[in-house]
Amino acid sequence: MHRRDYANTSLLLEVFSGTQGRFPAIAKGAKRGRAPSAVLLQPFTPLWLSWSGRGEVRTLARVEAAGGALSLAGKALYCGFYLNELLMRLLARNDPHEDLFAFYHAALTRLAQGTDLDSPLRQFELRLLQDAGYALDLEREWDTRQPVVAGRRYAYEPERGIRAAGRSEEGPTARGETLLALASGNPQTGSAAREARDLMRAALAPYLGTRPLKSRELFQHWSGTSGNESVRE
Repeated sequence: MHRRDYANTSLLLEVFSGTQGRFPAIAKGAKRGRAPSAVLLQPFTPLWLSWSGRGEVRTLARVEAAGGALSLAGKALYCGFYLNELLMRLLARNDPHEDLFAFYHAALTRLAQGTDLDSPLRQFELRLLQDAGYALDLEREWDTRQPVVAGRRYAYEPERGIRAAGRSEEGPTARGETLLALASGNPQTGSAAREARDLMRAALAPYLGTRPLKSRELFQHWSGTSGNESVRE
């Protein structure tokens, strides 16, 4: 998910594994000469890895490609960085999430296709909250347990869930049809996509803390220099 230089010839990596969760690892000598591992050890590249060591930081022993690198460019690239940052913020180290790992790969694959960036982001956010122990019920009001219905407007109450919106809500609100489509995994566009984005941003906020997301800052800088002011994360 992330790499940086370590010492003169090595790399310090943040790895996300289906069987081990996320953990830090050192790739010794990866920057030396024409080491083949340097090309493979990039974000969004599926790999077969083996490692040694029982401490917090492992040492990579073998690196092999497990398929082609996922080609993310433009907005999709920053969306991929956003997914990685969510994983690093919400998941504890050495906590396996095999189903989430598969869901992550599927989300990156959809982002690489570049046809719909909003849907894979929203579905991944929901699944990550669920796997981290903060599942969000979009089909019932948390306080009355009444079902969410189309034609009504709802608000999100932090760390509790969805409830009927009052007449003067300060936070984001969403129509019932937006919530039901989000819960079903159906694509959304226009105002519905914006409602879903704002709702999920509010749902994630208590668990992300006050430190700004670097991926969002990078995207805002990129969109400003490219003339694109739309922020999708």
